[in-house]
Amino acid sequence: MNHLVIALIVFVCVFGSSLVGMYTRAMLPEHHLSDQSISVVKMATGLIATMAALVLGLLVSSAKGTFDTTSAELVQNSASVIHLDRVLAKYGPEAREVRGLLKSIYAEKVQILGSLDEAQLEKLGNAEAVGRLEEFQRALEALTPRNDQQRQLKAQALQIIDNVFAARWLALLQTKATIPISLLIVLVLWLSIVFGTFGLFADRNGTIIAALMMCALSTAGAIFLIEEMSTPLYGLVSVSLAPMRDALAHLGQ
Repeated sequence: MNHLVIALIVFVCVFGSSLVGMYTRAMLPEHHLSDQSISVVKMATGLIATMAALVLGLLVSSAKGTFDTTSAELVQNSASVIHLDRVLAKYGPEAREVRGLLKSIYAEKVQILGSLDEAQLEKLGNAEAVGRLEEFQRALEALTPRNDQQRQLKAQALQIIDNVFAARWLALLQTKATIPISLLIVLVLWLSIVFGTFGLFADRNGTIIAALMMCALSTAGAIFLIEEMSTPLYGLVSVSLAPMRDALAHLGQ
């Protein structure tokens, strides 16, 4: 589901519950709004609010960790690709075709990631993309070293490409990361209870309604940022591809 749609649903549920609380207040018997009743409800709501705040904090931390990890992986991947290209350059003219294939594959990858489109990212894991990577690896393995230096360079290049492939699959798996729907439902339920209680014990006026609306917007915005950072390869909040573009510019030189 689109992250903006999820955030809108959260806003409607949370802000709507506060409005329901305001209208419920007018229908409650007076003794339900006594100081003792309000005190008990506030303590119970405080417990729920604490649990919701802890879960939100953990989700923000987890999403930020996913975002930072993916960003670091892309930087490391870019450095590894440049290193691989320089190793092949040292190998000699025999590796010119392999270097050209590397630049072609990498340029296609940068283009797909730059689209920030989830459907386009699916292409990175399809059979055609995997086939091109295997073709490159076979071309690299087909190099015939003529001396000890070339044998050492070939072994080094094969080791680098193994690391690059591993980082690639790890980055692809990050595109599937998201908040479990059951956890999101429970969190929104807790927040709705909290905001409903706010409305229950608040006077119905424009200032309070505006304040509750801003709080609901902030809550929905937090959920939106969590969802966006959990999928760092696409969306409005995505990792920078500047290191990959810089790496591409250096390939083949």
